[in-house]
Amino acid sequence: MDPRFSLNQITTRAWSLPEAVAGCAEAGVEWIGLWRDKVAQIGADEAARLLKEYGVRVSSLCRGGFFTGVTPEGDPVDGVAQTREAIDEAAQLGAEVLVLVVGGISGGDLAGSRQRVADAVGELAPYAGERGVRLGLEPLHPMQCAERSVLSTVDQAVRMAEEHPEETVGVIVDEFHVWWDPRIEESIAAAAGRIAGFHVCDQLVPLPDPLLGRALPGDGPIDHRHLRACVEAAGYTGPIEVEVFNAELWQRPGAEVLAETIRAFETYVT
Repeated sequence: MDPRFSLNQITTRAWSLPEAVAGCAEAGVEWIGLWRDKVAQIGADEAARLLKEYGVRVSSLCRGGFFTGVTPEGDPVDGVAQTREAIDEAAQLGAEVLVLVVGGISGGDLAGSRQRVADAVGELAPYAGERGVRLGLEPLHPMQCAERSVLSTVDQAVRMAEEHPEETVGVIVDEFHVWWDPRIEESIAAAAGRIAGFHVCDQLVPLPDPLLGRALPGDGPIDHRHLRACVEAAGYTGPIEVEVFNAELWQRPGAEVLAETIRAFETYVT
């Protein structure tokens, strides 16, 4: 087992947080990437207690963001206030990284929406730093620009992160969203010192859905070892999360999915 392997909780969505933590411990997995909705089901205090009991560490907490004031469903949201709460929760859970999905276009103004994101990160970065939490800007595939993230490339995320200390604001390199970028090698190299997380999965071909079109490593076109080598050359030595949004996987027992995820990681990523 690669000690850097982390199970992102969304991959085993059928599992509750207690089931996921216990399952990781039983399988010898040292890291887990948590989602706030799963934490909310039992409360942050109980989640922190379980993590300590089972000796499982949190590679990241997902998510904060939506700073442009609207959810993917079109509902209004105070992204700054919710992200402050998420920062506190991350600190309580021992998560050093809070993943940010920054929000889609508001009012048809792309440049203005990106400025709103930059302003929000500037407001929250000192707050996160005081609590020992690093904000991780995650660029998403351009197909998700309108409703989920006005940051579409690693280059964009790095430029925004560079306005703040490295230990406070970094970037998340998620293969599904950035593998296609013809500048990805140069972009990752330019992110040296800024990489706060590395998420791996594959892309289904043909792509059935821009959100759920993910697969386990090895079931698509992505060169995982190449991208891993790139992020490691840029200095990233932290946990590597397998994060798969896939409706078929979500219908299967969590222990079965975790075992298959570990095999895929060891075969195609390690």
